[in-house]
Amino acid sequence: MSMLVKLFKALNANQAPGQIALSFVLGMILGLTPLLFPHNLLTLFLIAFLRVNLSAVIVATVFFSGLAYLLDPVFHQIGLAILQASALQSLFTDLYNNAFWRWLHFNNSIVMGSVVTAYLLSLPAFGVFLWLVKTYRQRFLVWVNQFKIVQLLNGADKAGLVSKVMQ
Repeated sequence: MSMLVKLFKALNANQAPGQIALSFVLGMILGLTPLLFPHNLLTLFLIAFLRVNLSAVIVATVFFSGLAYLLDPVFHQIGLAILQASALQSLFTDLYNNAFWRWLHFNNSIVMGSVVTAYLLSLPAFGVFLWLVKTYRQRFLVWVNQFKIVQLLNGADKAGLVSKVMQ
């Protein structure tokens, strides 16, 4: 629950919509791909060095991990189609003979399918998440802020902050 509260605080705060959308995309990549595989080192590197909202990353990872279990048969078919493409057979044979590429588990059909799918979806997903964050801020947040209870809670938060500063 605390992650969801932090996520809503980030959505309501002055954090740039692009940062939140990127957080969701990185969480989507982590969630759709098998977690304990080396290809996620790039995603973890980006999370560590970019200004992203960690709560949004975690919420998106949990959501897309559940979705990934449902999509595993699709990922298997995509990965199998890529790995069995006759034009790529010699490339995959050469790569498999190298220990580094074997370590990446590219020859696993679910890994191949989920990684390719996640990275192909990342750009359109960024646009969708950016639109969702902006729409949330323009429509839903304005509507919620009209309630008296929300105005009272916001005033109480500001009053508590002022009293801490004054002490």
